[in-house]
Order: sequence, then structure tokens, then C-alpha cells
Amino acid sequence: MDLFQEVIDAKQRIEAYVLKTPLLYSNYLSELVGGSVYLKMESEQYTGSFKARGALNKIAWLIRQGNTNPIITASTGNHGLGVARALQLLQREGCIVIPENAVSGKVEALKGYGADIERHGSDCFVSEVYARQQAEKKGWTYISPYNDPQVIGGQGTIAIEIAEQLPERIDNVLVTVGGGGLISGIGAYLKGVHPSVRVLGCQPENSPEMALSVRRDEYTTVDPKETLSDASAGAFEEDSITYDVCKRVVDEFFLIPEEIIAETIREMLMKERKLMEGAAAVAVAALLRDPGRWKDQTSVVIICGGNISVDKLQSILC
Repeated sequence: MDLFQEVIDAKQRIEAYVLKTPLLYSNYLSELVGGSVYLKMESEQYTGSFKARGALNKIAWLIRQGNTNPIITASTGNHGLGVARALQLLQREGCIVIPENAVSGKVEALKGYGADIERHGSDCFVSEVYARQQAEKKGWTYISPYNDPQVIGGQGTIAIEIAEQLPERIDNVLVTVGGGGLISGIGAYLKGVHPSVRVLGCQPENSPEMALSVRRDEYTTVDPKETLSDASAGAFEEDSITYDVCKRVVDEFFLIPEEIIAETIREMLMKERKLMEGAAAVAVAALLRDPGRWKDQTSVVIICGGNISVDKLQSILC
């Protein structure tokens, strides 16, 4: 599996349908750490998240393979939005399975892309199991949010843009990790063109599955705990291709406490006027926890999404 080439191929498939998101120099963070800090604003991507890339690349790839099966996935968040938008753009039939208790705001966002929605189960895990069963039963194609080479390749197109936007020097790239699709794509490409770049994985302490698994060199799960980084929460599949990729391309992991995630969301809104979801704040928080570490270096922080609910934002700001 050549993920480096998959990222290059993905760029050709999807560049007409996604935004080349801004890479913004952060005066505030640069002064704080004594280096150069850039923010890759995937929060400004269509659907408000990097997930628009991977879903689109997968469905475009399926079309080129002659696969005309309807698409099915399970998600109440950014992946579901990415799939819904891709189905609309590429005029494919499909369904997004969501839990029966899904937040109304997320449901409305999915409906905004004309998605066919089916409610099933009390949580996301139950919804995913059901979606996979339906795919097998009906002969539909299930799309994983991370455990898929084309999804990884689509997410990795962010790295191509970074390399084009910042050709002089990149020392560190900080990426929030859930299932590992984003950091696998970014790491696979950047390690191919800039072998010396340090790819750093960032996770909430309340959902550290990939970090613990890589550190222990064995698949590890923990009891689920609530986290502000809901877009990266939850265990990954034991046989996920992202596990081996992360062991190969991630140089180090950082684990961030919940109070620091909340503080970072507040600080970035006040200091930089940037609204970000909890998962994006995790990567910024990793930078802020040890400012001296980044002195005289050029660091890029992936702002992976901006889809934070009004209720959650109010609870953080109050």
C-alpha cells in the first residue's frame, strides 16, 4: 500500500471540489514560543472540517472503479457531513446512519446536504455496527472515517498544500489523532518529501487509544470518558491500517487534559479570534504546554475543524 502515491492521486481527484485552506502565521503563538507558528485552517474547509477531503476522495475513487453501489456510513459529526456533501456533489445514492439521540443541530447540518438519514441505536458504536450489517446485507459500500486508503489519501492532501505554502522550512507538524486517518495521510506524504519533519500526534487524556497502543506496541483500549474533543474520541478498529502507519510516521504523542482543551478554546478565541472545535484545540494545546520546546523552529498546527456546538461553547466560555 503506497499511501504517498495515494495522496498524490487524491489531489488530482478532489482539488476541483475542495478548498485550498489558508496557512496563517500566528503572531500570538509565534511570540509565545519564540519560533514561527502557522495554523492550517481546515476549519475553513467545506463542511467545516478536513473530513470533506477523505470522503470525497473515496467516493470519487469508487466511481472510477466502476462501483455504482449505494454508499452507507455511520456518523453524527464531521465524517457524516463529508460523506453527505460528496454524495450530493457526485450525485450518488447513500445513507448516513445516526443514533436515535443525535443532537438536532448535527442532524439539521446533514439534512442541509440533502442526506438520506436513518436513525438506529443509542450510540455511535451501535449505529456503526448496524451500518456495516446493512452494507453486507444490501450489497452497499460502507465508508470508514479512517480505516481506508482512499480516505487517508484524501486527508493527506492537506500535507501537499502545506508543502506548497511553506516551502522554505517545516520542523514540526502537530495533528490531533482519533482513528488516525488524518495523521497517517499527512505523515505519509510529509515524510516522503521532508524526511526530517517531526510529525506529532495529539490526543485528549480522556481518549488516548492510539497513543497508548503505539507506545505499548499492542492494541489498547480504555474505558470511555467524555471529552471536549468529541471529533477524535473513541477507540479505533484493532485491524485498522492506521495503526501500523502511525507507528511508522508519528514521532511522538502528547496527551492533553480536559481543562487545558477548554482553556485553549477560550484563549484562541480571545487572542486570535479563531473559533475551533475541541479536537482542533488539542493540537494547539500540545504546543502551548511546553512553549520553550519550539524555540527557533517552524511549526504547523492543523486546525482540523470548527464545528463546535453553541451549547458546548457557552459552557466553556461561562
